[in-house]
Amino acid sequence: MEFEKMHWLGIGIGVAGAVTSIAIFRGGNLMYFLLVLSLLAGAIPFMISFLLGESRQKEKEEKFLAFTRDLVEMVRSGTPVSKSIMNLKNRNYGTLTSHVGKLANQLSIGLTLTNALNTFAKDTKSRVISRAVGLISEAERAGGNIETILESVAESVNQIENLRKERKAAVSNLVTQGYLIFFVFIVIMLVLEFKILPLVANLDAAGAEGLNVSVNQLSPEAFSMPLFVMLLVQSFFAGIVIGKISEGTIRSGIKHSFILLALTLLVTTGAKVLFA
Repeated sequence: MEFEKMHWLGIGIGVAGAVTSIAIFRGGNLMYFLLVLSLLAGAIPFMISFLLGESRQKEKEEKFLAFTRDLVEMVRSGTPVSKSIMNLKNRNYGTLTSHVGKLANQLSIGLTLTNALNTFAKDTKSRVISRAVGLISEAERAGGNIETILESVAESVNQIENLRKERKAAVSNLVTQGYLIFFVFIVIMLVLEFKILPLVANLDAAGAEGLNVSVNQLSPEAFSMPLFVMLLVQSFFAGIVIGKISEGTIRSGIKHSFILLALTLLVTTGAKVLFA
């Protein structure tokens, strides 16, 4: 409910800012700059919700490791898996606590461990947890050494988390380089639009004798929109690539794309206000 209120607040601020900008300035570069600010004000709450959701998802996977280790200790002491899960119901596992509670409740009313674990995996919406739960279900159904399986699952989840952290640390320089390269690209596009194209457009037509293209047709305005679209496309896909490299998923690149798109819109419209 709090997120919904934040979303509506962002939409209200964005719409109010856009209407005010159009009503006051009625066209011009400053109006477009203010419209961009209004758009970002309306989009930021949605982006915050997305980032919080990503953070909660990562916390679930981290807490699942703690839950698995506690479950191993319970099973090692001779307690059956189902009973061990019910004993862990009241422990604090952060964002995973509600899922563990639901899992324990389902087992307490007689649902089979396999079905309860499958529901648990679907509710968490995590590939790491789904794989681990699948192994536990198969071991329980096959009648193998559940303690050994649980220990292997805990070790596997731990290795996945460690590898994820090591990869993120190893590619941090690449992420920084990606942002720097994009900023250089923006600067080149702005110099091309506001410095080079006006010089070419103002050349004396007599100096272009023998050419098939009229130099006077190369106006900065004619190239403004293509350059702007090119920057937007570059910022979106650069963010996706940065997210894929740093965290391994395209979904993680959305936040980088949002940052780069916001910077692109602010810089390009701001530059038009200052230099156009």
